[in-house]
Amino acid sequence: MAEVSLNAPALFDLSGRVALVTGAGSGIGQRIAMGLAQSGADVALLDRRSDDGLAQTAEFIARTGRRSVQIAADVTSGEALTDAVARTEADLGPLGMSVNAAGIANANACEDMPEDQYQTLMDINMKGIWLSCRAQARAMLAHGKGGSIVNIASMSGVIVNKGLKQVHYNASKAGVIHMSKSMAMEWVDRGIRVNTISPGYTATPMNTRPEMVHQTKAFEEQTPMQRMADVNEMVGPAIFLLSDAASYCTGVDLLVDGGFCCW
Repeated sequence: MAEVSLNAPALFDLSGRVALVTGAGSGIGQRIAMGLAQSGADVALLDRRSDDGLAQTAEFIARTGRRSVQIAADVTSGEALTDAVARTEADLGPLGMSVNAAGIANANACEDMPEDQYQTLMDINMKGIWLSCRAQARAMLAHGKGGSIVNIASMSGVIVNKGLKQVHYNASKAGVIHMSKSMAMEWVDRGIRVNTISPGYTATPMNTRPEMVHQTKAFEEQTPMQRMADVNEMVGPAIFLLSDAASYCTGVDLLVDGGFCCW
């Protein structure tokens, strides 16, 4: 049996480790990337955004004294993700952790949804997670030292959201959860842990737009804690699952939903 450290604070220390975060230019991915740096990691930041989101994340990380590299790439391209992992390792060192947060959401009634709307979301939310994990795991397996992968799913992969017409989104997040469990079992004997975080309603820029005010109120009323999550509340769960504190956790879907799935 592996020796387990009794130094509790050290279990959460990510010093000397290298992480790759997709979707690092905004929202949950951005805050997790910042939190990993605060916990001691050097972080590669990947996003396809054309604004200054990645630069803002990198500036924050620089202030923590950690290193980062900005990578503009699309998670639907396997070649781009392979190149991103190679650049991460060239600039920062061997990859040992990753968080895959890149994803999109939109709504449309099932009977009215065009095929391209369905396929675009599936390509990003599900195929993109698979391609990301494949590229990351290939590097981790090549090092022979294992690693930890956290994929961002959603409580929508567990329940159907009242009033939201998004069969493609719900299906994609359910797929991410089960795909992650499957990958966890494929790599369990080679030291790679794979887990998911399933956020509930979270106050990301997408959910806090002025035109969303009435929907936001409904989200809060439907949640037992009577509020949406702050994006910072996803940082602790990610650090936990990536760190040695979760060394016996793999194939776990961690609901961070303010109690929503209890009702």
